[in-house]
Amino acid sequence: MKINWGTGIVLAFVAFISFILYFVYIASSDPKADHDMVTDEYYRKELKYQGDLDASANLKAFGGEVRIAHVDGGLGIQFPEGMNPSDITGTMSLYRPSNKQLDFVTSITISDTLLLIPESRLVDGRWDIRLEWEYQGKPYLYRGRFTY
Repeated sequence: MKINWGTGIVLAFVAFISFILYFVYIASSDPKADHDMVTDEYYRKELKYQGDLDASANLKAFGGEVRIAHVDGGLGIQFPEGMNPSDITGTMSLYRPSNKQLDFVTSITISDTLLLIPESRLVDGRWDIRLEWEYQGKPYLYRGRFTY
């Protein structure tokens, strides 16, 4: 059977489309390629974004800074100087971009002006941290990244 140039072009297009569809199927069915949203309640969190901006501005206006450092037994988070640790209430969330199962949220409990995250809860790599707390009736927010 003789194949003319028109048939050859059609066969080339069919082969190319099959090739592309094969890779789309492989990429979408691979269990390592998890295509979840960053957070489950994205839209709800987006609605309270102005509150987050105000809380971040409160931290900046307070004049202090949150310091994160490696300490014996884990990771230490020091709140701004001038804040009484017993008056701080809030939550801390740690987000691991590479593995959703390692994310966790915990309440802030400070001992000796230092919030300690035990090293058993952390694995090596990049972490995103979000500290939301209230001090003397004002909300405060700190967002940052660290490598453990």
